[in-house]
Amino acid sequence: MSEPDDLDAEDAKLVTLARSSRARTRAAQGAAVRDTDGRTYVAATVDLPSLRLSALQVAVAMAVSSGALGLEAAVVFGSDPSDEAGAAAVHDVAPGAPVHPITD
Repeated sequence: MSEPDDLDAEDAKLVTLARSSRARTRAAQGAAVRDTDGRTYVAATVDLPSLRLSALQVAVAMAVSSGALGLEAAVVFGSDPSDEAGAAAVHDVAPGAPVHPITD
C-alpha cells in the first residue's frame, strides 16, 4: 500500500474513511473529503448504466449539496486512484486543497 508519510492526523483519518468505503461497497474507488467546518463526506464509485461518477466526484457533490463552502483536503483510494475529474471537482470548490491519491 502506498500512503504519503507526510499526512497529518486529520488527513490520515480521510485515508481510513476512503479505504473503508471502498471495502464496504467493493467499488473501484473510495474517497473522503473534509470541508472547512471539519465535516467529512465519504463516497464510493457510482457505476450505473445511466450514471458514472468517480468516488471523489460523489464526495464533492455530497459536500456541496450539504452546504460546504470550501474543502480542506481530499483522499481517493483504490488500485488506480488517478482521478482527474474528481480532482478538478475538488479544485472547483477549493483551488488550493490537496488531493491525496492512495493505492492499495
